[in-house]
Amino acid sequence: MIANILPSFIITFREALEAALIIGIIAAYIAKLGRKDLNGYIWAGIIAAVIASIGVAMIFKIIYGGLSGRQEQLFEAAAALTAAAVLTYMIFWMAGSSKKIKGEIQEKVDISISKGEMLGIALLSFIAFFREGVETVLFLGPLAISSPVETLAGFALGVMAVVLLSAVMFRGFHRLDLGRFFKYTSILLILFSAGMVATGVHELNEAGIIPPVIEHFWDINPPVNTDGTYPPFHENGVVGGILKSLIGYNGNPSLTEVIAYFGYWVIIGIFIYRSYMKHPEVKHGS
Repeated sequence: MIANILPSFIITFREALEAALIIGIIAAYIAKLGRKDLNGYIWAGIIAAVIASIGVAMIFKIIYGGLSGRQEQLFEAAAALTAAAVLTYMIFWMAGSSKKIKGEIQEKVDISISKGEMLGIALLSFIAFFREGVETVLFLGPLAISSPVETLAGFALGVMAVVLLSAVMFRGFHRLDLGRFFKYTSILLILFSAGMVATGVHELNEAGIIPPVIEHFWDINPPVNTDGTYPPFHENGVVGGILKSLIGYNGNPSLTEVIAYFGYWVIIGIFIYRSYMKHPEVKHGS
């Protein structure tokens, strides 16, 4: 059970925390300007984004529920690769914007207020929240299909954890370095995204679109127990299941899966390393 709850919790926590940070920047800046009367626009954007995200989730469920066989495999491949593409975009965006995101958001708020276009604040909140909502749907979709109850439980726990953490951060008990947060979360995103790419290639192998070349490049899955249960490090076991959901672990991958998985790590990893080496963190003395 925990093998399905933990991945959905981690994914939800990360996505919800990023949304909360951006919304927090907007709310804090509006409070600094003495315009708490504009908080209603923030909430309007959040509520609209939640409704839109639920709509996306329902569409995902309706489409997937009517598929089977090869169509189902192709849909799962498309969903996984789309999620990987979105994650990759986020990695690039964070690498380029981690040091200036706060200033950019405040500038957009200033423009909306100066022009009297308060709906711009609602739109800014909507985009921040909806983007994370769509990503959450894409990432949790495959998990929800196989384990709906556990995925929902992990989602709920992730949201509650972020709500509690946000209450602490926004009351001034804890300050978070946004640049550092986005730097380290980029590494986490690479792990998630590489797993999505490998999952997409696996489904394309199953559908016959991409040949596996070598069906099982290695096989390290421990034998199934005599009582029919899986050992912890089997890809369907407790530990293996968690790693499979989070980073695409596969005990017997095809050659094309291995190439896609490690190829993604190398290419995106080099990009991230070079990006952050160009803009190293500045350490301030006391």
